Amino acid sequence: MPRPPGHGPGFEVRRQKIIDIAASLFAQQGYAATSINDLGRAVGLAKGALYYYIGSKENLLVEIQSRVMGPLLARARQIAELDEGPLVRLRLLSESLLTIIFRRLDHIWVYEHDYRSLSGEELKTLLGQRSDFEQVISGLLAEAMEQHVFRTMSARLATLQFLNLHNHTYQWVNPDGQWDAAFLSQEYCATLFRGFGAPDHALPKIEELAEAFKRDHPGLPLDPETEWEQVPATG
Repeated sequence: MPRPPGHGPGFEVRRQKIIDIAASLFAQQGYAATSINDLGRAVGLAKGALYYYIGSKENLLVEIQSRVMGPLLARARQIAELDEGPLVRLRLLSESLLTIIFRRLDHIWVYEHDYRSLSGEELKTLLGQRSDFEQVISGLLAEAMEQHVFRTMSARLATLQFLNLHNHTYQWVNPDGQWDAAFLSQEYCATLFRGFGAPDHALPKIEELAEAFKRDHPGLPLDPETEWEQVPATG
């Protein structure tokens, strides 16, 4: 939701905090069972003041997804444009996706379970964000097929397999457990890449290249919510 004119910098900070609290409340109680009064009490605002920040309860579902998809989609596009092979970029994108799943479990739980409550423009916006992210993945998978790193298959089906393996992680993952985002990304990509037809000898190299990229580019973190540093132009 665009910031109305005349609002100071504190408006957006407060609005994002409200979105985070709403995600936690909806994840605990369910979207349908949570009233606007419940949310108002949780954030310490009367109904009128709350609507000033969020527009509507329905709009909150879009805002909750945007809290995840905004930075994730921007980072995915940056990764897709890197001068690296498609498998390395898929591996980096995988870790970026899992990083935000670990951090924003409530948000992901809500939009995975409650997006069907939307209709009209709100639903169109939400589905559009998902489609844009899927297209980035499909493009990298298609590139790997064109280079004969992967066997030829439906890029759409390959994309669904990639998403199915990653997107269900929120249902069971413990962010404080023994597996972090980097480890799960390594395991997921090893499974997917072998299934997609990458030769076994290429897989250890992918991990070496992914680790080398992260080590050599500390200003380009995979965390979608951390800004990338400007890379000086060469030539």
